[in-house]
Amino acid sequence: MRYRNRTQALGWALAVVAVLLLIAAVVLLGLNAVQVDTTRILLSAILDLAVLAYAGSGRLITSRRPGNAVGWLLGLIGVSIATSTFAEQYTVYGLATARGSVPAARQVGTLAGAAAVLTVILLLFLILLFPDGRLPSRRWRPVAWALFLVTAGWVTQNLQAGTRVSGGLTNAFDAANVSYPNPLGFLPRNGWYGDLLKLILVLGLVTGVLVIASVFVRRRRAGTELRKQLAWLGYVAALTALWGALLAVGGLVVPGPANSWLGTLLWSLMELTPVAGIPVACAVAVLRYRLYEIDKIISRTLAYAIVTGLLVGVYAGLVLLATRVLPVDGSVAVAASTLAAAALFAPLRSRVQRLVDRRFNRTRYDADQTLTAFAARLKDAVDQDAVRADLLRVVQRSLEPTHAAVWLKPIR
Repeated sequence: MRYRNRTQALGWALAVVAVLLLIAAVVLLGLNAVQVDTTRILLSAILDLAVLAYAGSGRLITSRRPGNAVGWLLGLIGVSIATSTFAEQYTVYGLATARGSVPAARQVGTLAGAAAVLTVILLLFLILLFPDGRLPSRRWRPVAWALFLVTAGWVTQNLQAGTRVSGGLTNAFDAANVSYPNPLGFLPRNGWYGDLLKLILVLGLVTGVLVIASVFVRRRRAGTELRKQLAWLGYVAALTALWGALLAVGGLVVPGPANSWLGTLLWSLMELTPVAGIPVACAVAVLRYRLYEIDKIISRTLAYAIVTGLLVGVYAGLVLLATRVLPVDGSVAVAASTLAAAALFAPLRSRVQRLVDRRFNRTRYDADQTLTAFAARLKDAVDQDAVRADLLRVVQRSLEPTHAAVWLKPIR
């Protein structure tokens, strides 16, 4: 009981510290609004959402699974993001908005970079230990120790003499033109320590690749439940990669001003997906709440992505055909293409959904096929015992219950 009370208190402490730092950062951001551009205000809003998401999911998991390290890592990530954003806004306020009004502005500013580095390291630990809070096997211990070494090297990099402090997760100091020489720098920038940091950088890249590989190693040996848990995190990673790919393609295909709003939208989606997705995926995987819904989510995402791509292609093709080949007014072509795309949406979505379910959501597809066949047989059935036996077989095949029975009310 005493251990549980301590863990509960520690879980609450992490969440409270993250929220208090977040509130202070938001207040300071409001005061620094003149010094911060619109892009960084949007990025700060996303980071604020990340603090709430990570701190909230961490608190939820630690309250129900205190022995799982994933919950504690989520809480620590929330604190590290809040620390970085607070340190940035505190220093911008002390050096630009109200110069000299707060103490130790430059010293606090060095925490922004260190907290940003710590956030990345904690995310790597989270991936390595996901979903049960343990390493895939003992052979992965060197990778964990390498992460600790990389943490020490990257954090102490903020103590190098002759470097400049530019901010943390948003580089707010450069944007406000208040970057400054590192006041805490005492380690040599060149020489043996510089060479050591280069080696640690290479070690960090290799370790990051191994951490990603650990997910596939864990999945290869996993049972059905663990595969579903890993699928939630994989879905978030795949969706983030999709936004990144669309961002890269959009920058090449869409020219001029249209690319600016499209790029901002895709960049925001690429940031929001891991911000909201990783905490949700961890909460679902660890607590196993609606764990098996991942197949349905993946099939729906693929279906709507395919349908959207096809409809956009049809729409663009009809507009080009009507305006470039046929002598049709532009507004009429756009209206006709819109109506054609709208008419194609429902039948196209239905067919694509069946194809996707057949490949990616096989359990639901097989269950639907079984129930459809049972309904067809039921129309011509007259033997009560045969219907009951057939019903039990269908339920067993579709739902796989541990026990099934049919109760029939006697006819008087």
